[in-house]
Amino acid sequence: MADSLNIQELEQVVVRFSGDSGDGMQLAGNIFSTVSATVGNSISTFPDYPADIRAPQGSLTGVSGFQVHIGAAQVYTPGDQCDVLVAMNAAAFKTQLRYAKPNATIIIDTDSFTKKDLDKAEFKTDDYIAEMGVDPDRVIACPLTTMVKDALADTGMDAKSVLKCRNMFALGLVCWLFSRDLNVAFNFLREKFAKKPAIAEANIKVIQAGYDYGHNTHSSAMNVYRIESKEKKPGRYMDITGNKATAYGFIAAAEKAGLQLYLGSYPITPATDVLHELSKHKSLGVKTVQCEDEIAGCSSAVGASFAGALAVTSTSGPGICLKSEAMNLAVIMELPLVVLDVQRGGPATGLPTKSEQTDLLQVLFGRNGESPMPVMAALSPTDCFAAAYDASKMALEHMTPVVLLTDAFIANGSGAFKLPDLEKMPAIKPPYVPEELRGSWTPYMRAENGARYWAVPGREGFEHILGGLEKDNKTGAISTNPENHDLMTRLRAEKVAKIQVPDLEVEGDTADADLLIVGFGSTYGHLHAAMDELRGVAAPHSAPRGATDVNPYKVALAQFRYLNPLPANTAEVLKRYPKVVVAEQNMGQLASYLRMKIDNFVPKQFNQVKGQPFVVSELVEAFKQILDE
Repeated sequence: MADSLNIQELEQVVVRFSGDSGDGMQLAGNIFSTVSATVGNSISTFPDYPADIRAPQGSLTGVSGFQVHIGAAQVYTPGDQCDVLVAMNAAAFKTQLRYAKPNATIIIDTDSFTKKDLDKAEFKTDDYIAEMGVDPDRVIACPLTTMVKDALADTGMDAKSVLKCRNMFALGLVCWLFSRDLNVAFNFLREKFAKKPAIAEANIKVIQAGYDYGHNTHSSAMNVYRIESKEKKPGRYMDITGNKATAYGFIAAAEKAGLQLYLGSYPITPATDVLHELSKHKSLGVKTVQCEDEIAGCSSAVGASFAGALAVTSTSGPGICLKSEAMNLAVIMELPLVVLDVQRGGPATGLPTKSEQTDLLQVLFGRNGESPMPVMAALSPTDCFAAAYDASKMALEHMTPVVLLTDAFIANGSGAFKLPDLEKMPAIKPPYVPEELRGSWTPYMRAENGARYWAVPGREGFEHILGGLEKDNKTGAISTNPENHDLMTRLRAEKVAKIQVPDLEVEGDTADADLLIVGFGSTYGHLHAAMDELRGVAAPHSAPRGATDVNPYKVALAQFRYLNPLPANTAEVLKRYPKVVVAEQNMGQLASYLRMKIDNFVPKQFNQVKGQPFVVSELVEAFKQILDE
């Protein structure tokens, strides 16, 4: 049947899986992402789940979503709105329809739209499709639960286990819609459920049933699409989340530096997956300790650093508050330490499962005394690997704590990641105290780059004590001398200020842009997509499938990855363009910091604090207003 259908080739498509928290939407989305990445498509994902541990089944507050954007060429965001919406129950249909394009294909499980389900979702009528203003020709309404029960009738599985397979039927149907190879999904499930092969085979059977349903069903909403990759770069790829990429980056840095990796951490959403992932790699010498609190997590990492390990502590914004005293201890002791801050919505407990960029000023200045600390921000889920590696290299080579900022959006989101060659990655060379200084060395003698020499305990003749009290620059003894404290303060600041970071890169209309868009960290994809749309090189994010629009402006983008120290060319870049807008998911922290660092710099600002990623169409309209002023 599929062979007789018109197969349309698309440049990109957005699919959103949604249902109850227990419906397995994250797993279905992850498998579809993996299948797409395997065939060479570019992908960007956005898991969107509630903060409730387990909201009441069928409730509006308990809906969990997973959105994936796949493209023939590079895609930068998970998409503003989806082309295909899977709604596993009435609540998902009610809450998630706003994320669908007007002509989107909508897949619903009619078995989950009973009177009871509609009442929970606060529908006023039984005609829920008309009530939501949806064209019924765009809806694939199927008794999904019934078909799953039929498919697994001969397996002997209990009713609860059968219902857990519903997500796989939806996945199979979506795989048919986009001509995906099911074998990749089958292999994924057999690996995931290697210890429960019966569960794996049941899920495989249901995926095949969903695929066959699409193949054999006549519906005006059923069309087959193909997204062929434009550029296929040889190599081994995997669909990887930002948190997993961060963990791998730390492992790679430890391997390159010839050190053991130590993580001292306390569980906190959305950073906990880094602890979980690193705990799996004891065979690589990785040591993980789930401490009793955030303070202990950071303090234990400081101790591991003193002992000669690559030391990391991971947390989110509330944990940074608690770790600040131990972070300051690492500053005055001048020990290498990487502090991973996976930002989330605040203040206080705030929005634990949502994303913000509101910790920037905290990590730059949120400690007592003059306590300079390098700060980096990863740009995407796949960039988390390189960012973790670079932060580790910076900490080890300059003997300083370094903060690496990610956030819930890129930590939980994923992309197609090409596995790197460790041999080709830059060397990591800590400033170990040279043997010729035996007998004359003191703890605060410095290498050429200003870093304190590192004497790992156990080397005879290099025994020493460090602590939180100010030390004499020459002897290392405790000192309250005013001139010495002034000198040590300046030496610590100069060491950080002199760290060489890459220049700030400008993309787009670099020579003659009328507007420079500025951001930092995880907003890179959305700002890049907005720039492309403004320049007329990409279709509007809010347009129907296949639509094009040319609306050319002269626009450029500069995205900060290094925040302290700032790139040497920062002032020159930001003053080069007639209009500059700083866009960030806070109330203006980067804009304030740049105004502080650069004389006579007064940018426009675009600020949102919604706990959600930017919407590209909103960015475009805001930037158009600035351009048209």
